[in-house]
Amino acid sequence: MPISKCPPKSQPPWKEWDQKAQKNGLRHQVHAVNGDRYVGEWKDNMKHGKGTQIWKKKGTIYEGDWKFGKRDGYGTLSRPDKEKGKYRKVYSGWWKGDKKSGYGIQFYGPNEYYEGEWCSDQRCGWGRMYYSNGDIYEGQWWNDKPDGEGMQRLKNGNRYEGYWQGGLKNGPGRFFHLDHGQLFEGFWVDNIAKCGTMTDFGRDEAPEPTQFPIPQVEVVDPDGVLEEALAMVKKKDEPSEAGTKRSRRTRRPIPETLRASGENQVRIIQLLKPVEE
Repeated sequence: MPISKCPPKSQPPWKEWDQKAQKNGLRHQVHAVNGDRYVGEWKDNMKHGKGTQIWKKKGTIYEGDWKFGKRDGYGTLSRPDKEKGKYRKVYSGWWKGDKKSGYGIQFYGPNEYYEGEWCSDQRCGWGRMYYSNGDIYEGQWWNDKPDGEGMQRLKNGNRYEGYWQGGLKNGPGRFFHLDHGQLFEGFWVDNIAKCGTMTDFGRDEAPEPTQFPIPQVEVVDPDGVLEEALAMVKKKDEPSEAGTKRSRRTRRPIPETLRASGENQVRIIQLLKPVEE
């Protein structure tokens, strides 16, 4: 009995071409139409694993982890420095969903950088910022600005310890005038010290001490005066019903150090102008 053999069915050419075009595993270099280049690992036709991306337009380079086509994991971002003729590191840290998330270091200039936590490309959580003028801020951040509890140390050694809101001093805090040997404890609104107490602090060791020490207070009820001043400031600072909310954060209670100082040599101040820093 004769046996007929059927030739194997051949698949359409486009299927073979599509299979060859699919990228999986390590590829030495893949060029995009716009001139961008990628060297690294792939999965299901997407950048996945370790890899290096070079953007042609600005010359930016990313070296690190990828996950399904996006920067995800640990990686470093660098840009070319035309003056020096080499690459300058811009960010080194963790990414999630193609955005800076987690701990990382951002370099803004030769002497200006931030190290701390990130969330969706913004400084958020705890972090320390070194400014080009020599100032340092260390504390909480929200929406890319100092917000919460933090300390600012100025170049001359003076420092502020207290609360911030939207990048400005807001709420209770202490300002150490170490160059003059004085300490101001009070309440701030939008970077302006509204009221508080001023005491001598390390005046004997200060490089430029005040000419005279603060005299002994002669007010009958200093604590009552301070309480009244604080109440007035807080009342004025409350947003009106028609106004918009200033921030997601609520005001903190006034610390006991501001309610009753207990110092013999103290000056109670209700300020209309900011304290010089």
